[in-house]
Amino acid sequence: MKSTDIPHIRLLSQQIAEPTFTKAKDLVAWMGVMQAQDYNMAKWAVGIRLPKATEQMVEVAIHKGEILRTHLLRPTWHFVSADDIHWMLSLSAAKIKAKLKTRHKQLELTESACKKSNKVIEKALTKNGHLTRKELVAALKAAKFPVDENRSSHLLLWAELDGLICSGSLKDKEPTYALLDERVPQKKILNKEESLAALADRYFNSHAPATLQDFVWWSGLSITEAKQGLELIKDNFQAEKISDQIYWLPQSFSFPVKKESAVYLLPAYDEYIISYKDRSAVISAENAPTAISNNGIFWPVIIINGKAAGVWKRTIKKDKTIVETEFFKEPPQAIKKSLDRAGKAYRDFVGR
Repeated sequence: MKSTDIPHIRLLSQQIAEPTFTKAKDLVAWMGVMQAQDYNMAKWAVGIRLPKATEQMVEVAIHKGEILRTHLLRPTWHFVSADDIHWMLSLSAAKIKAKLKTRHKQLELTESACKKSNKVIEKALTKNGHLTRKELVAALKAAKFPVDENRSSHLLLWAELDGLICSGSLKDKEPTYALLDERVPQKKILNKEESLAALADRYFNSHAPATLQDFVWWSGLSITEAKQGLELIKDNFQAEKISDQIYWLPQSFSFPVKKESAVYLLPAYDEYIISYKDRSAVISAENAPTAISNNGIFWPVIIINGKAAGVWKRTIKKDKTIVETEFFKEPPQAIKKSLDRAGKAYRDFVGR
């Protein structure tokens, strides 16, 4: 394997170049988790990896609770398969809580206060069913909980980490919260060793080729835990050394034939960009600041032949979706048809 092979292999591993799944739940399970703080873009992250997917199709999977949106791993918002949420929470919740201690001390959010807020949240959801963020914050305010300075976000996050709540069905296309035990009554529980092996297996299959350091970044695990996970599954993977980096790929992987002029409009925070500590195989240091801000905002990116070639944005006006592109440098004329197809794929997804 050469360094120039990495983007092309990742396009396949990540189900972008040649999607093999037809259901959102199966795709998200393959990926392990998919970063999802930009809700509308996260739906496209799923859609671009499913043949002939529509936004409505992804929303149905969310509405039914087949895929859930909650805080896991690093932490940030993620889509996760309903089948995986319990064991992933068990693996990552305590670690995330530890990272929140300093901020919670600043906000005067004690563990006792979070437990009391959980009771308010549970009562509101038990009585009223699925509620929007605004409705839950109103319930917290009515119970005399301070919700300023982003305290409400931390209280809701704590309830997610305690396995009390997760994303609910859509209410007039607006996301809601629901009780996790009602949403996913059957718990898939793994012990620590099984969880580390399962997470490593998901990552190195769906994000290959990737390094141990990439896995540490993506998973939020300690280096010791990540090494343990990789050690448990490495017999199923092959190691490829490039310079001083060791990349892992499935033993069964065969190197792809490169397809020229393949163009994709990837959403903001897409796994293809964000899920690696070292992103140099896909985006140059010179161009990275245009696509990734200093405070961690990842813009939608245009990919040409596996490499980031520019950024794009969408504007929705009534029945129209306008896609505007900005390239790092003028692309060859030969990619125009591929770019038009990429734009059409997005327009077809949103149905405008």
